Amino acid sequence: MREIIPSWIRIPVIFLAVAGATEYFADSTEGTYALIEQPILLVFLGVVLLFLIGLEIILGAIENIMFQTLSPEAKVKFMKDREERLKPYRWENIVQKLTRSKPVSQERDIELDHNYDGIKELDNKLPPWWLYSFYASIVFAAGYLFYYHILDGDGQIQEYEKEVASAKLAIEEYRKNAPDLVDAQSVTLLTEQADLDAGARLYQTNCMACHAADLGGGIGPNLVDDHWILGGGVKNIFSTISEGGRAGKGMVAWKSILKPREIQQISSYIVSLEGTQPTNPKAPEGEVWTQ
Repeated sequence: MREIIPSWIRIPVIFLAVAGATEYFADSTEGTYALIEQPILLVFLGVVLLFLIGLEIILGAIENIMFQTLSPEAKVKFMKDREERLKPYRWENIVQKLTRSKPVSQERDIELDHNYDGIKELDNKLPPWWLYSFYASIVFAAGYLFYYHILDGDGQIQEYEKEVASAKLAIEEYRKNAPDLVDAQSVTLLTEQADLDAGARLYQTNCMACHAADLGGGIGPNLVDDHWILGGGVKNIFSTISEGGRAGKGMVAWKSILKPREIQQISSYIVSLEGTQPTNPKAPEGEVWTQ
């Protein structure tokens, strides 16, 4: 095998195989390469490469020494035997096996009797590579027919719908673990005390000046009665805080100042205090909102 495949092909192929196996079996964080995450693996691959090069040099030297110990007659015989062993692997012989083409000097043997205006036809056999491809296409067609028309396998539309459904589930799962991606459509009411306490702190820092410490209203409307200008509930409140109130008279959009998670905490805190009695409530504004 060493005589058939030269070392300049053999070494890179083996090295790339080892590198691929190392990347596959080594632990790494999702989305990163183990060879980048763990530099020690690069050192290992460097040692492997040096080992392969050294092994080739050593084996070549051993073969050369053994060849030099042969008698002149044995050297000639060895070279002849080596030539015969390598003959089937020469490029021209490989092409001949794949095409079964006849040399120009032998085309007279396969000439057909009929010709047209001096143009003659040769009875060439179909090349093996074409025949094998044709046979493979028949096997593939039989498998395709059996899977899709007998077993009723999924077609392109069904595969697409499954991929879309799988992607939606993956997005939902990702959003659960990435709270800063929450928006007015996906926001949910937080009930954990830690989130409500965080919402209270954020409200006192950013919202109290307009809506009063007890949410009774001031410059802005009362937040604990059942009247809402832009709708109540956690989704509408989140949207109002994030995008801002009415143009020209409402509050500014806080999405450039607060994170989505923080807006969700404030919205949940406001909802948690609905129906409470502030000290000096502002008159109702907007319309009664029912969920």
